[in-house]
Amino acid sequence: MDFSWPLIVAGLLVGFSVGLTGMGGGALMTPIMVMIFGVNPTAAVGSDLAASVAMKPVGAAVHHHAKTVRWDIVRWLLPTAVPAGFAGAFILPLFGSGEALQERLKLAIGAALLLAVAGMLARVLLNRRSVLPGEEVPVRPVPTLVIGLVGGMIVGMTSVGSGSLIIVMLMLTHPRLSANHLVGTDLVQAIPMVAAAAVGHLVVGDTRFGLVATVLIGAIPGILAGAILSSRAPSGFLRWALAVLLLGSGLALWHVPSTTILLSCGSLAAVAIAAAGIRRTIPPPIGIKQPAAETVRRSD
Repeated sequence: MDFSWPLIVAGLLVGFSVGLTGMGGGALMTPIMVMIFGVNPTAAVGSDLAASVAMKPVGAAVHHHAKTVRWDIVRWLLPTAVPAGFAGAFILPLFGSGEALQERLKLAIGAALLLAVAGMLARVLLNRRSVLPGEEVPVRPVPTLVIGLVGGMIVGMTSVGSGSLIIVMLMLTHPRLSANHLVGTDLVQAIPMVAAAAVGHLVVGDTRFGLVATVLIGAIPGILAGAILSSRAPSGFLRWALAVLLLGSGLALWHVPSTTILLSCGSLAAVAIAAAGIRRTIPPPIGIKQPAAETVRRSD
């Protein structure tokens, strides 16, 4: 039976992290389903995508209202992201069938999680490079189409990356785009992309609706609560905590020894603590005011 209070609580926590920081949707929910609740990996991917279809519009609506969506970039992402997301479910059988498929999918999810961690670290480094007031950042059509293709394929196969991976690729190709516009643009394009991926998994029979409903019972109030608190609570700590958790989950899915996982997570935690200390001790440049806390930080 898919209904369980622990799964509802997991959905609540994941939804809260998404609402507060814009991260942790598929990157957290899918491995939680697989490693803690013993859900078949293909069913976990399909069910998580279906749940994300209901979660993504919450943050996207806020960004649309705040006018932090670059619709020109969205228009160049969707032509490749939507079909690639849909095709992801049909590409999975190429990895094998039965137990072999499930094991290879675990490795694919683990790889996506590790890419997500790398993306989160890159996001921290690139976040400083923002557009100046009144400056318009032009869209780069060809790289944006490629981002849609690669990102959509990864999301369709693993349910991971609709926020963490794609937003970093957008940073690399549009490095002077402001953080709010990056997040808002990513969230809006993720709605049709994730919906297409969810439909693909529904067609091949990977979706468990009882599992989806149970996750959403916790996730919807969680993401709303996170959204309300996003303008008040410091999210830097939670972002680093998520990075450590994703690193541990990704390595565990790759069957890395526990000692190595602990050392890796401990090292990343030490980097987070050091980065926080450095940030507090470095004063802002002369004539530059400290930026106000971002009021919107949502993407998967």
